Amino acid sequence: MRVQSLTLAVAGVALLAPAPSPAARPSLPAAAREGKVRAADLLAKVRDCVAVSKGGYRTDNSARPEIPVCGTRGAVFWKADMDIDCDGRPGLLCNERTDPFFSGTTAYRQSDGRYLSAETLPYVVVPAPSDIWDHRAHGIRGGSVVAVIYQDRVQYAVVGDTGPHAIIGEASYATAKALGIRPDPRVGGTPSGVTYIAFKDSRVSPIEDHAAAVTEGERLARQFVRGR
Repeated sequence: MRVQSLTLAVAGVALLAPAPSPAARPSLPAAAREGKVRAADLLAKVRDCVAVSKGGYRTDNSARPEIPVCGTRGAVFWKADMDIDCDGRPGLLCNERTDPFFSGTTAYRQSDGRYLSAETLPYVVVPAPSDIWDHRAHGIRGGSVVAVIYQDRVQYAVVGDTGPHAIIGEASYATAKALGIRPDPRVGGTPSGVTYIAFKDSRVSPIEDHAAAVTEGERLARQFVRGR
């Protein structure tokens, strides 16, 4: 997780400067709520973990590998942080200037052959297959539907990219923004409190059709809550 820091010199200048007006202070993006399945009802179904991963994942390179991927009959899930993925097709918000780690590619492409747009498409990053866990063996692939939960909000997304094989907890700029999480790839994200529920053998086609992801996600979430 990238952490924003202030030097003592900057802090000293801030103490001498007049306080900014409310309009000048940066604000978090407005959160959107999708569908009618409540976050509390989904979280109640993932209280207990039956690990399907062989060991745990890190949230970043310096963290301990303590996060397992858990499994149920219809889904796999993990509880982690959220780092911001700005990779894929560059735009005004996601590009080499805004993100020092920017990559112009994603593991999956949209129907016209172009890479996904992190700033417009809600998607989740899963770890690359490894001895810890192989998402493909559990029916998770590009376009699989994921319910992402933060506080009392549910955002439906698709699996759109793969990341380091030992790190978990990352989603696109658009996912973070919709959940009210700061989406800046340099200093945004949140260090904890995000639950990712990926539905087995689900798929949105074309992958860039977010409306279809919401419709399918809502259907699968209702089934999941009802225990079907």
